[in-house]
Amino acid sequence: MIEITSSFIFMIIGFLLSLYACVSNDAIQTLGTFLNTTKNRPVWQIWLYVGLVMVLTFSIGWYINDGDMAFGRLDRIPHAQTFYWWHVLPPLVLLYLTKKGIPVATAFLIVSVFSSSTVVGLMVAKSFIGYVMALICSLVLYFFIARRVEKIFLYMKNKPISTPWIVAKWLSTAFLWSAWLLQDGAVLFIYLPRKLTLAQLVLSLSAFLVLLYLLCYKRGGEIQNIVKLKTNTQDPRSATIIDCVYAMILIYFQTVNNIPMSTTWVFLGVLAGREIALYNRLRFITEKKVYKHLIKDLTKAIIGLVVSIIVVFILNNHRQIIDILIHYISL
Repeated sequence: MIEITSSFIFMIIGFLLSLYACVSNDAIQTLGTFLNTTKNRPVWQIWLYVGLVMVLTFSIGWYINDGDMAFGRLDRIPHAQTFYWWHVLPPLVLLYLTKKGIPVATAFLIVSVFSSSTVVGLMVAKSFIGYVMALICSLVLYFFIARRVEKIFLYMKNKPISTPWIVAKWLSTAFLWSAWLLQDGAVLFIYLPRKLTLAQLVLSLSAFLVLLYLLCYKRGGEIQNIVKLKTNTQDPRSATIIDCVYAMILIYFQTVNNIPMSTTWVFLGVLAGREIALYNRLRFITEKKVYKHLIKDLTKAIIGLVVSIIVVFILNNHRQIIDILIHYISL
């Protein structure tokens, strides 16, 4: 019998808010191009597909890892013994920033609250390296395929897409979606015990499915604009290549170590490298417009990082801050 305490209530609220915030902010990185290229499909079909991939990924992981839904990414971050009201604040802040269209690194904002300074430092370093690596890999790849591949896609964007490319897009979405879930399981399930029972698995995945439907229904929300403004991302063929590049980079970093990282920064790196390469090879729009979007994306990401660090610092040191304020007020 579960004892309903204030700590348990804050844990559940924190989990649900964190799940919703991650789906709203981070999931669009993986499903953004898919939602762009399936605008004519019924919502229930999109939801059923991505929901099935999610359930299979976590169910298999739960079975293989003896109940661990984070795939070992929380091994260095113990489960909190007691949850308080301030543990609910990070996902609330994340939801607000998502509403403003700011791509926040959820790993920094949510995971950092429960982590040591050493782990946080490693997360920041790994995420920065991920951004640079994604940018370089994407830049090199698209430099070579821009004229032979992407140029053709641009000229043929108003023509019917062949069935093999549509199938490839759906498969690449499943590949990327699964890779992202493996990486972001730490953020999605940090509020829950490190080993879940079958009943807990079913309940948590059910909640995830409900929130996924909302995401599919809204077609991504404000964060989706980051994808829409990039060159030809609504073409299933271009979107397929983006998915594969992003997924392979995420899978690589899963093999490096079990430190959580910001998938947001990796995603922005992929898009940045692609836009720079396409501009230099195809000259499709003005240089000013290209770099304006890239600088805007990076600025938003940095703002999200700074806000995350400030929020985490305040929450982790709120008692000392309150004591200092009380001291100066009483003078």
